[in-house]
Amino acid sequence: MRLYLIGMPGAGKTTLGRGLATAYQLPFLDLDEEIVRREQRSVSEIFAQDGEEYFRQREADVLREVVAAYPSLVLATGGGTPCFHHNLEVLLETGLTLYLAVPVPELVRRLQAVAASRPLLAAHQSAHALETRLRETLAARQRFYERAPLCCTAPTCSLETVQQLIARYNALA
Repeated sequence: MRLYLIGMPGAGKTTLGRGLATAYQLPFLDLDEEIVRREQRSVSEIFAQDGEEYFRQREADVLREVVAAYPSLVLATGGGTPCFHHNLEVLLETGLTLYLAVPVPELVRRLQAVAASRPLLAAHQSAHALETRLRETLAARQRFYERAPLCCTAPTCSLETVQQLIARYNALA
């Protein structure tokens, strides 16, 4: 099984992904962490030195390499991953995709302390500016996220909730 987690920054993709990987005894990868490992520099450095376009192409390349290398895994994608270079099609065609739909006020609460370290949020550190940026970003990405066959809409998607969603989905498939 390949399970892909998509959603906004701060949705909990990495935290939940690690728990799901343990529960299903699968390898876990965070796509941003994998890009950092391969590039030997942080996402912020990649953005600053080469720009978002370079990062998005690298993200698409690494996604395809990871999918080819892992017949089973849990993958936490970057927030923008599904929105560029036909990455969503790769996710939908090669595994089960879960959208973690977290309300914007909760995202603001989770991200305010770390916004400065995130390239697309660094300029929006006040709660109001961060909320505005997140709402704009979500509006642009929603149509991609909503194509995922599974969606966890609770403010906090627990491991148990997601396992129940996956079990119900697999029983119907």
